[in-house]
Amino acid sequence: MLSAGKLSVRDAINKIHRRKFLLPALQRSFVWKPDQIGNLFDSLMKDYPIGSFLFWEVEGANVQNYPFYHPIGEYHEKNNASILRANVSGEQEITAILDGQQRLTSLYIGLRGSYAYKLPGRRWANNESFPKRKLYLNLVAPSENAGLRQYDFQLLTEEESTRSDSSHHWFEVGRILDMAEPGSVYDYLREKDILALGKEAHQLALQALSTLREVIHKNEPISYFLVRDDSLDKVLDIFIRVNSGGTVLTHSDMLLSMVTVKWKDKDARETITDFVQEINAVGDRFKANKDFVLKSCLVLCSFPNIAFKVDNFHRDNMIKIEREWDAISKAIKASFVLVASLGYHQDTLTAYNAIIPIAIYLHKIGPPDTFAESSKYEEDRKKISKWLAMVLLKRTFGGHSDNVLREIRDVITIDSGNGFPFDAIVHRLKGGPKDISFNDDEIYNLLGGQSRAADKYFVLALLYPSFDFRKRFHMDHIFPKRLLTRKILQALGIAEAERDCLANLQLLEGIQNLEKAGMDFEKWLDKICHDEGARTTYKDTHYIPPDVDLSLGNFKEFIEKRKQLLFSKLKKLLA
Repeated sequence: MLSAGKLSVRDAINKIHRRKFLLPALQRSFVWKPDQIGNLFDSLMKDYPIGSFLFWEVEGANVQNYPFYHPIGEYHEKNNASILRANVSGEQEITAILDGQQRLTSLYIGLRGSYAYKLPGRRWANNESFPKRKLYLNLVAPSENAGLRQYDFQLLTEEESTRSDSSHHWFEVGRILDMAEPGSVYDYLREKDILALGKEAHQLALQALSTLREVIHKNEPISYFLVRDDSLDKVLDIFIRVNSGGTVLTHSDMLLSMVTVKWKDKDARETITDFVQEINAVGDRFKANKDFVLKSCLVLCSFPNIAFKVDNFHRDNMIKIEREWDAISKAIKASFVLVASLGYHQDTLTAYNAIIPIAIYLHKIGPPDTFAESSKYEEDRKKISKWLAMVLLKRTFGGHSDNVLREIRDVITIDSGNGFPFDAIVHRLKGGPKDISFNDDEIYNLLGGQSRAADKYFVLALLYPSFDFRKRFHMDHIFPKRLLTRKILQALGIAEAERDCLANLQLLEGIQNLEKAGMDFEKWLDKICHDEGARTTYKDTHYIPPDVDLSLGNFKEFIEKRKQLLFSKLKKLLA
């Protein structure tokens, strides 16, 4: 059953404050920026429509059947994913906000809350980088951005709000809630002696403050439709249709909402949001998101259809995901720990779906806590490391990757009795659009200077299988960029791109790379290799041609010889 109505801003804010307006688990976190809040209040002042709202009336008997959250009042940019779960025990009834959360939360922040965002150039780890700000209205001058906004609403710190001159008098917008009577406007203007700023300023202040009082207390700009229905599936259907255009919710937000309302024992929103933060904190950090976790769940639960669409997030699938969540999350987390130990992080992992097959394998074997370092799993780690570098180089998981994920899942399900089935996966994909083997031309192209920095790192990871990548390694220019100036390269008859090609790169530990800095390579070898044996070992480890002059003037021959050496090695690894 659907009905319509109108509300004043004051009544809506009071309902939020008294916990009568709550957010269903369908809703995402607050995402509006300061300008959007100012624009909303400016629209109200100009009597512009601010869109319709959709509410869901939940009777007291059903209130405890679903998870609900409080609209955020004290917004903090650093913790914007966090919203407070509502304790609805003993509630008579509540109204859930199905559409209009961003606007109502903005009104609530502007009138009863605060907004803290990071100062430009300041560190995220420093709490002082996020000063608390409240919404203020400049009563004595219009907005400086007159093309977009008439009234000058700003989020200011308490210190900023004290600035007062002939063109600035900042009124804390929340004070209007205590000014229901018209006479309170005149009382305020007298109290602050606005007339002393001049008659024009006084007139502007009287008009602005009177308009704000009417907008908040008297007008009813919130036009809403109210759904009265106990069927969650029907409410969910309404919600999806309202948001199907994607302007209010992203697709992943909507799918997470569906998971949240269908899990019974766990709060999916909190569980998955916290888990994303947990895996992103592994090693040197990653940038996984909710999409990745939800996609991983579809694949690891062995659903035949793993497409990232609404139809696959039906009740039966969601119940199975919840039931298997502990095992799924353990496998995903173990995959990130492993990948971090192989030297990958947010700057080098270019396709997060490439982690899913690793998680499939670990999920199948039940990942031990020591998988990333135990000698028992050394051979598995070598195979996974090689496989990961190859699929990242081949862009295997770029674009639509559902088919390749299903094929790899099938192989791992059938053929993983003797460890990670690297050969079986290569064989299954061979000849198809996602073939991960390399021909000679592809291998040679990897050695050029035009490839991505991440691709160069993937190749170097293959070339240094014995390195412990839990230590941080840098890609070092063997012949330093500082010495290979454009003028020198032209004199040697070498293209500038060759300076950055793979044949002029090696992996060095961070401290070692800092010590080398821009040093001439011959001098560097003399410094760290105290005898001919050490020199030979270094050259073997780093694929330095054994009988080549290493002076700067011989750079061209060095590059040609090292390309031949690297090509031969990579052909054995990748063909």
